[in-house]
Amino acid sequence: MGTGLPWGRTEDEYEREVERDLRVFGPRQQAREAIRALGQFDDAEAESFLQMLRFASSPGSLEALHHMNKEIDVRHVLRAVRVPTLILHGSEDAIVPLEVARYMASQIPAARVLEIPGIGHLAFGGSSADRIGAEIERFAKEVWEAGGWEAAEPDRVLATVLFTDIVGSTAKAAGVGDRAWRDLLERHHALIRRELVRFRGAELDVAGDGFFARFDGPARAVHCACAITERVRELGLEVRAGLHTGECELVDGKVGGIAVHIGARVAKEAQPGEVLVSSTVKDLVAGSGLRFRERGTTALKGIPDEWRLFAVERNSS
Repeated sequence: MGTGLPWGRTEDEYEREVERDLRVFGPRQQAREAIRALGQFDDAEAESFLQMLRFASSPGSLEALHHMNKEIDVRHVLRAVRVPTLILHGSEDAIVPLEVARYMASQIPAARVLEIPGIGHLAFGGSSADRIGAEIERFAKEVWEAGGWEAAEPDRVLATVLFTDIVGSTAKAAGVGDRAWRDLLERHHALIRRELVRFRGAELDVAGDGFFARFDGPARAVHCACAITERVRELGLEVRAGLHTGECELVDGKVGGIAVHIGARVAKEAQPGEVLVSSTVKDLVAGSGLRFRERGTTALKGIPDEWRLFAVERNSS
């Protein structure tokens, strides 16, 4: 969970954590102290973990990982988890408060929190691993005896939805004439369908010059939208694109619900040639290499609350 939450860290606290963890690359005694701040370790465990960090990462990569994690916020998609869920939390965890686990359990249907005494943020060593394994095994057995995962709702799915439409289509059609416009639309549709196949998107609907598609991965959806907005320029067209990730209702193989409405509203806010995403999409693709520029907070027509929107930044080349 990121900063700004009741039990989250401030920016200053987060930076102090980063500085503390980077001490694992310093003098040996200082490094051991940094390791012990992460969890309950005996001497052998602390030394093994220290060696792993030193040989498997660098100061730059560890710092980059911290800053990537800070940007991740999956609160919007927790309710899409539709299987029995066990959330384990160590009673000695000095990094993540128990309130985080309780919050997750309150948002995930059929979730349960189990606090394990004497275990910190990272659980190494035979006894800790055995205790955690036993709890997971007990939970899995309980779920199996209750009928497995059959109780999960089959009619909802987490998906990334993409909406596109041609900018100034009416004026363009009037300028080229009906026949030429039909030919241009056919080429536009064929181009978008090729990109959907390339990025494993599923076409759900076409309304005039607008496409509605679904993806099971938000990063691929963003890359697809960028490819579409760039390729259609070859046809002398500009499109706007909007994306959102959320829990969707499945009806006869198609998706609906509030997440779809949000995606459509985000697309309406996009500028010509722009790929605009909700903050949910931005958070879910943290670490993918995609870069965004904040476009501010806005009210989406018919949608509760205000939404932070981000434009995808692309290389000028």
